[in-house]
Amino acid sequence: MNTTKNIALHQLGFSELKTYLLAAAFVVGNIALPQLCHLIPQGGLIFLPIYFFTLVAAYKYGLGVGLLTAVLSPLVNHLLFGMPPSAMLPIILIKSTLLAIAAAYIAKKTQTVSLFTVTMAVVAYQAVGMLIEWGMTGSLQAALQDVWLGYPGIFLQIVGGWLLLRYVLK
Repeated sequence: MNTTKNIALHQLGFSELKTYLLAAAFVVGNIALPQLCHLIPQGGLIFLPIYFFTLVAAYKYGLGVGLLTAVLSPLVNHLLFGMPPSAMLPIILIKSTLLAIAAAYIAKKTQTVSLFTVTMAVVAYQAVGMLIEWGMTGSLQAALQDVWLGYPGIFLQIVGGWLLLRYVLK
């Protein structure tokens, strides 16, 4: 099975209306998916849903759409639903921003969508994000929670993101 595919990847700028419309659509996805996941006890911690559409947005449409999605998704979710909790908001904003940067950079450099490249983006933001969280909290356990408890979410980001990018967003 060929796991690499060249697709149209875009680098939309902040001066384009399309950037804001796409970001708004991805933010809606990042609002709806966490609401579904929160129906399951600890669903947010297990599935890490707030990051999913940020990955797709940044990978497919570039840093502008990715950053808008990365920042607005947690803020809007917090304002509307109180999730993520205030104490977690800074690290989620940091990790979400790191994901947007990693995904946009890898997509721009490789110009392909593959399980490997999507995995690189997810591993990059998780690794750097864990180090930052450890530094912020002083707790290695808190920093490793996304891996220990959230491995299904990491898998969903990689495989689901790859499938969405490869087959849906042609």
